Parts: sequence; structure tokens; C-alpha cells
Amino acid sequence: MDGLLAGVLPLLCFVTVGLLGLIAASVRIVQEYERGVIFRLGRIVGAKGPGLFFIIPVVDRMIKVDLRTVTLDVPAQEAITRDNVTVKVNAVAYFRVVNPVDAVIQIEDFRRATWQIAQTSLRNVIGQSMLDQLLQEREQINETLQHIIDEATEPWGIKVSIVEIKDVELNSQMVRAMARQAEAERERRAKVIHAEGEVQASAQLAEAARVMASEPGAMTLRYLQTLLEIGVENNTTTIFPLPIDLIASLMPQLMVTEKKPL
Repeated sequence: MDGLLAGVLPLLCFVTVGLLGLIAASVRIVQEYERGVIFRLGRIVGAKGPGLFFIIPVVDRMIKVDLRTVTLDVPAQEAITRDNVTVKVNAVAYFRVVNPVDAVIQIEDFRRATWQIAQTSLRNVIGQSMLDQLLQEREQINETLQHIIDEATEPWGIKVSIVEIKDVELNSQMVRAMARQAEAERERRAKVIHAEGEVQASAQLAEAARVMASEPGAMTLRYLQTLLEIGVENNTTTIFPLPIDLIASLMPQLMVTEKKPL
């Protein structure tokens, strides 16, 4: 009996270890932000998770897919705009897996594929845009890029949510040319504003002249105000302006005096 037990115990231990190993190989735990894509004898079964589930060892194979949003840096791309200006533009894209089965069976490496699509799409959009659009209409270009990349990656189970252009680099000659253009634009605006001010000032002066011509007392008040301003400055010489009407009334008498013989 003791010999029988001695022969059975190693077998039981071997079977127990085998069962524990089989159970361990069949247990899978998938996090909340992951899904496990199951293949059974090479055929797709589906995606499972999150949580704990069992697979058939040797027969089943599982690939984990992360569903969290991925930040993809698109390196600087040198391209020529539609108005023949060479620029370097880099961008950032945010995408996530919405269909883990398609992300596994439709594309070998969905991260690298999305990165390549983002690069080529960025160059194409820059080539179709003017430089002014690239600098001023950044939001519209971002929406165009997002639509193009999302449409290309949709068969792979990828959703591109945001694409943002970060920096636009110009060569030194173009920077100087844009600086000269901006300076000329500022000078033009300054001249226009000055001319508009002159027009408004002349209109106000004409209105003031009409008011003073209709009210003789207004001219006298203006004379008194001028004298007050002169006196404040402590000048040694004071000029008293004579009314034009007074000079005009004296002109005929002066003309008669000059015609009389001596």
C-alpha cells in the first residue's frame, strides 16, 4: 500500500501542476481601456473584455488592443504652397481605435499607417493652399486635414478626432518680404487715417466759419479767448487783432485820402 501511494503521489503532483498551468494559460485579464481580439485556429472570434475571461490554450490566440486616444506627432514637412512659397509645417493628430477587430485584421500596424497618412495628407493640403490661408485660416485647414485622414483610416477601425498645425516655418527671405509688406500696409493705413482726419477737420472748420459769420459776437468772443491764451504764456509782445469789418469800413476813407493832392 505504501508502495502504491509512493507511485501515485508523483503522478498526482504532475497532474495538479498540469491543471494549474492549463488554468493559468486559459485565464486572460483585460483592462478597462483594452480589448482582447481572439483568434481560434486562425479564424477571428471577436473582441472580448474588459475584465476576466477564459480562452482555450494552444487553440486560441489573443491580441490586446489599446482603445485610449493616441497623440501622434507629425514631423516637419517641407512643401510648396499654391503660390510657390516653400514652407515647413509640423502638426499633431489625436486618434483612437473604435473597432479593435478591424485594427488587427485590416492593417498590419495601424499606428505607423496613420502616421504615414498624416504626413502625406499634410503635404497635399499645404500644396493646395495659399500662404495667406495657411497663416490666417488655420482652423479651416485643420478641419480639412482631419476629414481627409479620418476618411482614409476609417476602414482600419480608427477615428481621428483632432488634427492641429503647430508651427509654420518660412525662409529668411520670405520673412523679410512679409515684414516689408506689413510696414507698407501700416504706412498706407496711417496716410489714409491722416487724410480722413484732414477731411473731418476741414468740415468742422467750415462749419465754425459759417457759425461765426452768422453771429458777429462769436468772432469777438474768439478774439478775447485768443488774447487770454496769449497772456497765459507771458509773452513780452501782445498782438491785438482788428476785426475785418472795421478795416473794411475804413478802406474807402483811406482811398479818398490818398487821391487828394498835396
